[in-house]
Amino acid sequence: MRQAIGIDLGGSHVMAAVVNDDGTIESRHERDITDHSSEAVFAAIDKVVKEALDEVKKGDVVGIGIGSPGNIDLATGEIRYSPNFGWRNVPLGDHLRSTFSPPVFVANDARCATLGEYTYGTGKGTKNFVLLTLGTGIGGGIIAAGEIVIGTSAAAGEIGHHQIRPRDGFVCGCGKIGCFEAQCSGTGLIRHAMALKPSFPRSTLVDGPKEKLGSKAIRKAAQAGDGHGLAAWRNWIDDMAYGLANIVAFVNPEVIALGGGVSSAGAFLLDAVSPLVEARSTMVPAHATKLVCATLVNDAGAIGAATMAFRGGLIA
Repeated sequence: MRQAIGIDLGGSHVMAAVVNDDGTIESRHERDITDHSSEAVFAAIDKVVKEALDEVKKGDVVGIGIGSPGNIDLATGEIRYSPNFGWRNVPLGDHLRSTFSPPVFVANDARCATLGEYTYGTGKGTKNFVLLTLGTGIGGGIIAAGEIVIGTSAAAGEIGHHQIRPRDGFVCGCGKIGCFEAQCSGTGLIRHAMALKPSFPRSTLVDGPKEKLGSKAIRKAAQAGDGHGLAAWRNWIDDMAYGLANIVAFVNPEVIALGGGVSSAGAFLLDAVSPLVEARSTMVPAHATKLVCATLVNDAGAIGAATMAFRGGLIA
């Protein structure tokens, strides 16, 4: 069986997986990242890749794929810009090629996750598919006619940065107002709860240090019937439906899969948002797009990066 090393690089963690060509993970090797200098991150990547390579037979590994935050030159693997790390023009691909012998492929982490979920998860068997990863921000990727959409400068799929509330929304990390990410990420749910705090003076839902607030606590409060939690959840769902309906209009996919931490809400999320998306998707036939929760969850990035290596690049 052919194998590839799939690397999922995040702002605080890196994981290298030995992935079989049927999409199953043979082993995982992980390190935390506390120093965002390129030297420190490269060292962490090297350690997990070496551990992964030590577990497989020479010749069985067809390539190494890595999904990294940021805009990436797909030909060279250079990180043009990564706000997560504060990097500009960092030669990640060259470093890995000089350190390891298998072929190396580098792409954006969300696009890798999309490729993984499309090939082995909820997108399998479709031709037009969208993955959204709902976490601190919103990442994503688009499959159209069976191919991942790259764009002119490998920046297609930045779904989180179309504006849904440009006049009265929250300020996004990108500098715009009312981006889908600002309103509908896990951070967005916290913002909705904080904005409603004056209407619920007895609520303690968003008390305490901001760095300790979590979207999961707000969602659980909503599920338990807490008034403050429910109000925040409903506002978040309303904004989510606008963003998803826009994606339906832009892409007309068969399936939109929701991944990331917030998607763990499962039916509580889907049952609330699906009817609103359907009502707002006015220019497509009824029930044209199915909303589901992603199945590969935290493994999608590594599996997708390995799939990229099996294919010989992001585009087959």
